[in-house]
Amino acid sequence: MLVKTYGSAVFGIEATTITIEVNLGQGVNFFLVGLPDNAVKESQQRIKAAFKNNELKFPGKEITVNMAPADIRKEGSIFDLPIAIGILAASEQVLCSQLEEFLILGEMSLDGTLKPLKGVLPVVLQAKKEGFKSVILPKENALEAAVVDGISIYGMGNLADVVNFLNLKKEFEPITVNVEEQFRQKLNEFDVDFRDVKGQQNIKRAFEIAASGGHNVILIGPPGAGKSMLAKRLSTILPPMTLAESLETTKIHSVAGKISKELGLVTQRPFRKPHHTISDVALVGGGGSPQPGEISLAHNGVLFLDELPEYKRTVLEVMRQPLEDRQVTISRARFTVDYPAGFMLIAAMNPCPCGYHNHPEKECVCGPGTVQKYLNKISGPLLDRIDLHVEVTPVSYDELAHDMPEEGSVDIRKRVVEARLIQEERFSKHEGIHANAQMESKDIQQYCKIDESGGTILRNAMDKMGLSARAYDRILKVARTIADLDKSEKIEAMHLAEAIQFRSLDRDNWVN
Repeated sequence: MLVKTYGSAVFGIEATTITIEVNLGQGVNFFLVGLPDNAVKESQQRIKAAFKNNELKFPGKEITVNMAPADIRKEGSIFDLPIAIGILAASEQVLCSQLEEFLILGEMSLDGTLKPLKGVLPVVLQAKKEGFKSVILPKENALEAAVVDGISIYGMGNLADVVNFLNLKKEFEPITVNVEEQFRQKLNEFDVDFRDVKGQQNIKRAFEIAASGGHNVILIGPPGAGKSMLAKRLSTILPPMTLAESLETTKIHSVAGKISKELGLVTQRPFRKPHHTISDVALVGGGGSPQPGEISLAHNGVLFLDELPEYKRTVLEVMRQPLEDRQVTISRARFTVDYPAGFMLIAAMNPCPCGYHNHPEKECVCGPGTVQKYLNKISGPLLDRIDLHVEVTPVSYDELAHDMPEEGSVDIRKRVVEARLIQEERFSKHEGIHANAQMESKDIQQYCKIDESGGTILRNAMDKMGLSARAYDRILKVARTIADLDKSEKIEAMHLAEAIQFRSLDRDNWVN
């Protein structure tokens, strides 16, 4: 008897439906074909043990399992349950009249318990697109899957529950989630706030500009000046995520297995802070079975690299292409995987090894040339891709001790959202551009025109600071954002002047 069940395989953040054909014939043997890896091949032992421990009969016949399409490699233990149900249906232990309506996912323990899976959200989205009516999966993944509307989600605890459900011996209610309510409920909940930051008005201003235009920032200052504290609060002033952004971000975190069991949807912009010992692959993604790296997990959010010069040079250099293209392509001999990487980069560093170069009170003890050597750990091309270079100075006692209330994240965020709305309207006819930082050269020529006085200021800055063509474009993008914050249609000379002052590391005399 031939029976078909349906599972799914995830490649990158997209899913492909796999048809699992089970045929019973004469003899006693078990064949599993269709390019399965070792984890899939081992499913036979798990299924046999699960059948025995749940009083189900493993057929004493020749069992052939084909996983189609046969040219796609099947990986992981996600196919245990659909193969098991196929065998039970083929041996007439499970009703098979409605199996074509179900997509079935699940890894089984030896006692038949279903274990949670990675990558459930892209699987369910693809199942809905292909017209499946229901999905059966482990109950721990039910909330994550239920954020997809228009398809019934059944969370099961073990193999016996699935058999009883398909044989109509036990009723299960599909899991439902009010996505809009869940999305709005957690949208504005933050543990930190800019209200807690005393002083540092110039850095708050830089972060407001960065959040408004989606610009990358590097903070340079001595230890204890507040670089990390400020960076952690950037996500509190970024515009709230849209539902589309939330779903896209959740897909990436789902594939990486980083979705909370209590909350199936990522509603706050990610803030990722990898340690400086991170490898190239862990940062950009990849590996034998490709997984998203930190830059993809920071998609639609913030990637914070503290102590930037301490990262390996190769690790920093692999970020150059994703910073421009906003995606990572992992290429292997048999396939290619694309991961989104539209993140804001916030980097922090000391000005020198001892940390006190240009400090107003403490003396730098670094030898001649040490400061320049330290800064040279960060390549020019990488610095060119960072829009705002911000010097962080220590906060004085008077600023720390005063009781005057500081402006909170909510107030700053309102101005950021207003500036983003201006940009959304400006780029409404440009696919893939939502903020000033994403403009290409032709967009800069169209939207960043400057008058004669502005041109003079920019020409003098380029001559004096030795700026590259990329730095020229970055200044114009930042000036455009500052003008948007001022609700100005034109980029004025004062907007350009403020943008130029945020290029500290381009100054030839900065290390002197």
